[in-house]
Amino acid sequence: MFLGAMIVGPLTAYLLKLFDGLIEDRIRPGFEMLVDNFSAGIIGGGMALVGVWVIGPVVEQLTTWAGNGVDWLIGNNLLPLASVLVEPAKVLFLNNAINHGVLSPLAVAEAQETGRSILFMIESNPGPGLGLLAAFLLFGPRSLRPSVPPAMIIQFLGGIHEIYFPYVLMKPRLILAAIAGGATGVGTFMITGAGLVATPSPGSIFAYAAVTPKGGWFGVFLGVLLAAVVSFVVASALLGFGRLGGDREAAQEVDEAAAEGQLPEKATSDAAGSPATARTANAEG
Repeated sequence: MFLGAMIVGPLTAYLLKLFDGLIEDRIRPGFEMLVDNFSAGIIGGGMALVGVWVIGPVVEQLTTWAGNGVDWLIGNNLLPLASVLVEPAKVLFLNNAINHGVLSPLAVAEAQETGRSILFMIESNPGPGLGLLAAFLLFGPRSLRPSVPPAMIIQFLGGIHEIYFPYVLMKPRLILAAIAGGATGVGTFMITGAGLVATPSPGSIFAYAAVTPKGGWFGVFLGVLLAAVVSFVVASALLGFGRLGGDREAAQEVDEAAAEGQLPEKATSDAAGSPATARTANAEG
């Protein structure tokens, strides 16, 4: 019921904020703490009941439908298509809700029967994020490159996937690279019959190694590697292999210098030799 908690918590806080705004100028001096404590308890208790009787059953039904959808994908050998939904949702910071709220319960049930489950690796694969960050390191905006190596360490070795989400949100087209990498990883896991015995939490390469069954190393690490490679290649192409970012940064530097009245020497000479300048000189002559 992880997803249910993510809904109830912010909703309760929003209602408390609305209530505080309504009574802000109506409380007599000295009663502020009393009103705040009672309102927090009453609204919090009421929302707890709403969570149990309303939100809980709705989320449970949604989880059941999602599980049926995953079962359908598995039955039709279409599990890589799950990345089309999972990767965009991850970037919107729904990764924990998807992994622990939907996929992990299904994976635990499957692992009890077969000894391993591929569902543990659909959302937690650190490969796509590593490939994205590597592309940013080599071909991303120069102003962002110094921050990428620490992010790669945190993401791949520490398992904190949220570290690369802002990079994707800055350039939303890179979600295609995450989808391609995720689908490649899941496809590789399916072909090699790879699976994990428990949830790799956090989703680092060390956590993967800790829950990989005996004899399953090749498929697991091959899936992570190929996911990183495909994500890197696609992200690099979407970044124009550095050309797009370089052109924009150069244009921005020229614009800033022009605004300050100090154009770079090359830009000034180019402007002086432009056809428009030549025509002006001829007209004056």
